[in-house]
Amino acid sequence: MLSFGIVDDDAVSRLMLHKIIEKGGLGEVVGTAGSGSEGEKVLLETSPDVVVIDLLMPDQDGIETIIRLKEQGFQGKYVMISQIENKEMIGKAYQAGVEYYIQKPINKIEVEAVLSKVNEQWKISRSLKEIQDSLTKLSLLNLSPESARKKRSVREIVQPILMDMGIVGESGSRDVTDIIEHLAKQHRGDGIPPLKELYETAARSHKLQESDVEKEGKAVEQRIRRAVMAALAHIASIGLTDYSNPKFEHYAPLYFEFQDVRLKMKEIDENLKSEKSKINIKKFLQVLYLEVTDKMRSEH
Repeated sequence: MLSFGIVDDDAVSRLMLHKIIEKGGLGEVVGTAGSGSEGEKVLLETSPDVVVIDLLMPDQDGIETIIRLKEQGFQGKYVMISQIENKEMIGKAYQAGVEYYIQKPINKIEVEAVLSKVNEQWKISRSLKEIQDSLTKLSLLNLSPESARKKRSVREIVQPILMDMGIVGESGSRDVTDIIEHLAKQHRGDGIPPLKELYETAARSHKLQESDVEKEGKAVEQRIRRAVMAALAHIASIGLTDYSNPKFEHYAPLYFEFQDVRLKMKEIDENLKSEKSKINIKKFLQVLYLEVTDKMRSEH
C-alpha cells in the first residue's frame, strides 16, 4: 500500500485529502503539514511514497519545497494542488518534478482518479525495478562478452515508450506490444499489414479458438483505440503546460496528426466536452514499429 504525505496551509483541504486517501483505500497518510518548511521536515522524517502538496503557501511555496526535498535526496513522487491556473507556474511545477496537477477546489472524484493513476504507475515502476534488479543480478553471474552484448527484447524497448506516453497501464498497451513483437519477428519493410490483420494477430496471441479470433480482433481494436486516445490526451496535456517539453516535441509530431494534437489541446485548455477525435492508429503503430526496429539495430 502506498504511503502519502500532505502539505497544505488550509486545514480543511488537508482533512479532505486525508479522508479521500484513506477512506478510498488509496493508501495510508503518514504525515501532514501546514506549511512548506514544516512539510520539508515532516516528509524527510516519514519518507512517504507520494506527496500531495499545495502550490502557494505563505512561508515556502510548493515548488521551492520540492526543490529543497530533492536536494536532500527525497525520492517520493509529487502531486500538486492549487487554485492557480497560470500556465507558466504550472509548467514550473512540472519542471520541478510534479507528476500530476489537481485544480482546487478539491473534487473527490478527480483526486481519486489521479491518485489511482499514481498508485498504478508506482506498482508498474516497482515491477520494472524488480525486473531490472533481477537482470542485473543475472548479468553479474554470467560475465561472458556475449551476455554483456545481449540486446533488449522488443517488450523492453516498447514499455518505456508507452510509459512516456502515459499508457503503460492501459489494457490496449498489451495488444500494441503483442503486435510490435509479431512485426519485429515476422515482418520486413517499413510499411505494416492492414490493421484488421494486426488486430487478429494480437487476438491469436491469447490462444483462442480460430472461430473466436474475429470477435476478439474487434475487441483488440477498441482497446487499442482507447489506449491511443489516452496517449494523445497525455501528450496534449504535456504540450499545454510546456510546449518545449522533450516528450511533447518527440511524440506529438511523430505519432499523431498535428490537427488532432491541436484539437485535443484546445479541448483540455478550454475545458470543452471531449469529442470523438479522429486518430490515425495505423500511423501510431507504424511509427512505434519503426522506432523499435531502429533501436534494435542500434543495439546490435
